[in-house]
Amino acid sequence: MDLSLNELAGPIPPSLGNLSSLRVLSLCYSQLSGSIPESIGQLSMLESLYLSYNRLSGSIPESIGQLSMLESLDLFYNRLSGSIPESIGQLSMLESLDLSDNRLSGSIPESIGQLSMLESLYLYNNQLSGSIPESIGQLSMLGSLDLSGNRLSGSIPESIGQLSMLQNLVLSRNQLSGSIPESISQLSMLEILHLDDNRLSGSIPTSIGQLSNLIELDVNNNSLVGVVSEHHFTKLHNLTELSLSDNSLTLNVSTHWIPPFQLTYFSARSCNVGPQFPNWLQTQTNLEVLGLSNSGIGDTIPEWFENITSHLQGLDLSHNQIDGNLSRLITSPGLAYLFLGKNRFTGSIPTQLCELVHILGLDLSDNNFFGVLPKCLGNLIQLRVMDFTNNTIVGDVPKSFGFLSNLESLHLHNNKFEGNLPVALQNLTNLVTFDLGNNLLTGNIPSWIGKKLSKLAILNLQSNNFTGKIPLELCQNNALQNLNLANNNIIGMIPGCFYNLSGMIVTSVDFGYNGGYEENVEACIKGIQLKYTKTLKFLTSLDLSSNKFIGEIPDVLMNLIALNNLNLSRNLLSGQISSRIGDLKQLESLDISMNLLSGQIPPSLATLNFLSYLNLSFNNLSGQIPSGHQLQTLGDPLAIYGGNNELCGPTLLKSCNRDNLSGTHISEKKGKDDIQDLGLLIGTVSGFVVGFLGLIGSLYLIKEWRATYFEIIENVYTWLVLSVLVTLAHIQKKFF
Repeated sequence: MDLSLNELAGPIPPSLGNLSSLRVLSLCYSQLSGSIPESIGQLSMLESLYLSYNRLSGSIPESIGQLSMLESLDLFYNRLSGSIPESIGQLSMLESLDLSDNRLSGSIPESIGQLSMLESLYLYNNQLSGSIPESIGQLSMLGSLDLSGNRLSGSIPESIGQLSMLQNLVLSRNQLSGSIPESISQLSMLEILHLDDNRLSGSIPTSIGQLSNLIELDVNNNSLVGVVSEHHFTKLHNLTELSLSDNSLTLNVSTHWIPPFQLTYFSARSCNVGPQFPNWLQTQTNLEVLGLSNSGIGDTIPEWFENITSHLQGLDLSHNQIDGNLSRLITSPGLAYLFLGKNRFTGSIPTQLCELVHILGLDLSDNNFFGVLPKCLGNLIQLRVMDFTNNTIVGDVPKSFGFLSNLESLHLHNNKFEGNLPVALQNLTNLVTFDLGNNLLTGNIPSWIGKKLSKLAILNLQSNNFTGKIPLELCQNNALQNLNLANNNIIGMIPGCFYNLSGMIVTSVDFGYNGGYEENVEACIKGIQLKYTKTLKFLTSLDLSSNKFIGEIPDVLMNLIALNNLNLSRNLLSGQISSRIGDLKQLESLDISMNLLSGQIPPSLATLNFLSYLNLSFNNLSGQIPSGHQLQTLGDPLAIYGGNNELCGPTLLKSCNRDNLSGTHISEKKGKDDIQDLGLLIGTVSGFVVGFLGLIGSLYLIKEWRATYFEIIENVYTWLVLSVLVTLAHIQKKFF
């Protein structure tokens, strides 16, 4: 009975178990929910059971072991949980078992080794734990074994070498440890061997070079050590994919070695390949992906490199010391990823890049490129990532970038871009990261950043020459979780509408891009400049430091409860620190130094258990410093509280007298005294003005008084002049 692709919904009826003559039951690609009924075990004639691509939940019933005629069991892509039943070992006729993409837990039962007819076993993407059972070696007919994406631990059993029919062995993304067993070299039929993303140690056995049918070898991201030589590849004539990345391996072969294979994929990231490009690489003319990032190469691009790049779709040479002619790397019109960051390339950006119309990721960061960016880069309309960070590129940001509507990440950090941001950039509506920090950009922050760039999670405009106020439209960037406007000339008050920045309340951004580009951004955290990469998704930061903001710190900022970093230092902020500062429970770094803040430090500050950096120095704070275990661990009190002369308490070794402890009362008394002084001043000035106007009025109206007044002034003036002249004469006679 085949009812697949019929959008069936609801549970599988238990009455289905009454169809005792049923041989095939296929209910795939529907919306069936609930558990698999125990009555399924009554289908004694059933040979094939296909329930994949549904929403089935609960555990696999033990009664499944009663299906003695079953040859195919496919429960792929459901929501099944619990353990794999031991009774599954009773299915002696089973040839294909697929329980992948569920939520199964527990260990793989030893009874699995009883399935002597089994040809394919797929248990990938579950939550299985424990070790791989030794009994797995009894599956003599097994051709495909995929246990990837689980939590399996322990070593790979030596018995795996008994699977003489095995063609595909995939154990990726587990927690397997120990060494790669020598017995794997006995798998003469093996075509695919994936052991990546585990905790394997030791060296790669040279006997692996005897697997003459091997097509794919992936040991990426383990703890393997030692030398990989030509002996590891002796009979690997069919090898097309080789991944050695993220191990402590050294690739050491003869300079005259000609490999027996033609690779389409080769990755040795973080292995020792250099200092020169390996000579054997020039024989690999079918390469589609080449990854040699952080491989110790300090070489000039060789002339023969053009011969191996004509078919490239992905090239990663980042984190090396490579220089030379960049044009030799961009001969393939189908290039999708070009990552050359952290090298020693110089010169202007070549216009040949504009011919890479299929490119998705371009990273030329941390080199010595200079000059202006070619306007034709706007032709790369498929581009998702562009990174020119840390070069010496000058001129305006090209208006043509507005055509890059698929762009998700744009990094122009630390160059010498100048002028206003072009309005055309408002077309980059898919932008998630917008990093223009450390340039010479001017003008107001454009309002279209808030109106148009609704997906923006990271906005870094620090260390430019932006002026004016923060546009209120910026509050429309609901996804924003990292806003850095530090070191500009921005004025006005901090907008109260910042409570709309829900990305600083609940974070949900995953910075993942195809091709292996690692999103990054710099931020000043805990008083030092740090670069965030793998942990970037956990960073929620608001940095408005070193501007000219005035007014009080808006109380609504205390609603941004996901903040790790809040930096408002070096502004002209006044008023008091919000009593709700303790609501920012995730805060690790708080810097509000060098402002005009007054009043007491709120006691709730002592409840911030994650706080590891605090700077309140050089304000007008007063009263006793709150006590709390976390505050006592933050370092030098003078660096934290210095420049606030009215602060006191044990932290500063300064006792609090009555005046300190009643700071509010003092302020009120001072206010009253100020009012009295102001009244006295007003009275004095008023009296002087009235008297002066009375004198001037009298002189103007009474002629006799006016004549007498000016006569007296003239006599006094004459007397002063004569006195000065006589004094000068006496001095001259005395000294000369």
